[in-house]
Amino acid sequence: MCVFRSSRHISVQIVDDSVGKTLASASTYEKDFRATNANGGNVAAAAAIGKTIAERALAVGITAVAFDRKGYMYHGRVQALADAARDAGLDIGSKGE
Repeated sequence: MCVFRSSRHISVQIVDDSVGKTLASASTYEKDFRATNANGGNVAAAAAIGKTIAERALAVGITAVAFDRKGYMYHGRVQALADAARDAGLDIGSKGE
């Protein structure tokens, strides 16, 4: 699970590295998300995206992933995304890793 964040948005993809294919994704760029949320660059938006990616992953049969935060510190929006995905049933390791 790869995370990208900017000052205004956050996005996440679950990628199968062996074949180079994206299996699931969620982002604050999505039209459905923007219709219900005014701001994509805050902790609440990151938590919503974390829950969405977990639901999409579980829908395609993915239950466990490795969490690649790309050097972003594990706090704030990145932590909120991870915690929400974990709480929604996706196994990404224990909290605080």
